[in-house]
Amino acid sequence: MSGGASTRDADPETLDHVLGIDGRRPLSAETIAAVAAACDRAEDLAGRAKVIVRVSGLPEGPWARGLTVALVNKWEQALRRLERLPAATVAVADGACGGAALDALLATDYRVLTRSARLVVPVDDGATWPGMALFRLARHGASNATIRRAVLFGTPIEAADALALQLVDEVVDDAEAADAAARQRAGAVGGSELAIRRQLLLDASTTSFEEALGVHLAACDRVLRRSAVGAEA
Repeated sequence: MSGGASTRDADPETLDHVLGIDGRRPLSAETIAAVAAACDRAEDLAGRAKVIVRVSGLPEGPWARGLTVALVNKWEQALRRLERLPAATVAVADGACGGAALDALLATDYRVLTRSARLVVPVDDGATWPGMALFRLARHGASNATIRRAVLFGTPIEAADALALQLVDEVVDDAEAADAAARQRAGAVGGSELAIRRQLLLDASTTSFEEALGVHLAACDRVLRRSAVGAEA
């Protein structure tokens, strides 16, 4: 779980907010603050923009030294907030991507990799890092051999395999193409409606039809009420 982050203001034309996560750098309060700032910006824009998360880099050496459970928990909570934003989040990954870079990528809605990208669960002191990236990878297929090797042994997942496993949405030639794709992707739905659809999607695999019905009907009711208001305007 090593990673530095940078953030910059939204593009004045698109309003897209760019967040950079460098997996080579130690996790810090600054990293967490950068993610929080990106979330603040997206929430202030009320779904009118997306967050583009550029990730790269892999922890090296005894990278977990100096980490505390409290700091890791704050990082995981920041990622959970990113994962629940009322705005679309699009990740762009180039080269080896591990630690905080992998964490952030797996918390986004749409993921674009360059052909040179590799997803790597970092190893420290002879074992892979047991953070929530493992949870997110396992939800894609705990019994899949490629994911199992990545989680247990830190075996890299190459870009083509990540696409085949549906861990990512798109693989392009280079970083420039990936950046262009990130700016073009994401649909017309934004704001709280996107957040609701995302949560319904995440809950579907663990919720029975009977339990889910009420929540889905409530979401349908919201749409119908909005349509009625629009028709009267």
